[in-house]
Amino acid sequence: MTVEIKPRRVRFSWEETPLHWVPGDPYSTHIINSLHLLLPAGERWFVHVFKQALPYITDPELKAQVKGFMGQEGTHAVAHQRVLEHMKEQGLDPQPYVDNVEWAFERLLGDHTLPPMAREFWLRERVAMIAAIEHYTAVLGQWILDARPLDTAGADAVMMDLLRWHGAEEVEHRSVAFDLFMHLDGSFGRRARTMAMAGPALIYLIRRGAGFLIANDPLIGGRVRMKWTHYFYRAHQGRVPTLRSLLLAMPQYVKPSFHPSQEGDLQQALDYIAISPAHAEFESYRRTGG
Repeated sequence: MTVEIKPRRVRFSWEETPLHWVPGDPYSTHIINSLHLLLPAGERWFVHVFKQALPYITDPELKAQVKGFMGQEGTHAVAHQRVLEHMKEQGLDPQPYVDNVEWAFERLLGDHTLPPMAREFWLRERVAMIAAIEHYTAVLGQWILDARPLDTAGADAVMMDLLRWHGAEEVEHRSVAFDLFMHLDGSFGRRARTMAMAGPALIYLIRRGAGFLIANDPLIGGRVRMKWTHYFYRAHQGRVPTLRSLLLAMPQYVKPSFHPSQEGDLQQALDYIAISPAHAEFESYRRTGG
């Protein structure tokens, strides 16, 4: 199934969303919240890199898909930035951790003054990194679409809608970054190397981000620390992805026959997008003029 990738207008109202949006479970809340710490800066970086790649795309259909991808990622960044603002309003300031994330994307992975040949090498390298990361976001997107234990636990409906709307769009555009990488380069060595960096880095950042949020949560007051046992127990409950599923995403990606279209349930993703309350809320907000 081929779909047109396009950004969608959505609106989320956070006024009633509690800090611990999985009731009585700050660990699951903050393990998932760690993604909010990464996504705004990361998705702005995706857009920045892909904007540089556009002139090198010779396939008009792929170029249109890439532009749609960029629009979706820009919308995601704005939506998750608002969650960070809501955290701060509730007494949990994420900015110290976010500053480190932004430094990594803007400095460590940012643009450099290099000769043309080196600039093109760095562009291909970063496109490959994004393709590897997008494999993870698609895996996580499918996971949240299926994560019924969070519903059973009474997770906040607005937060679940944000996560599922975003997850559904990740499944929808799961092939775009990989197809762009194959179009510009396709080197198996680069594909394997960038996944070897991206996979462990993402797991590390999620773990460290959750630890930061737990340590600075005003409702906990520094009484507890994030431990791997907390993660494993919540994964066993089905409230967070299993570490095994995250680790297995790496060898899966580097199979020679791999293509992202083999992963995830596209129809399920499109079905959720069609019923997501966030779009209906935006239309209501637009009609009433806010």
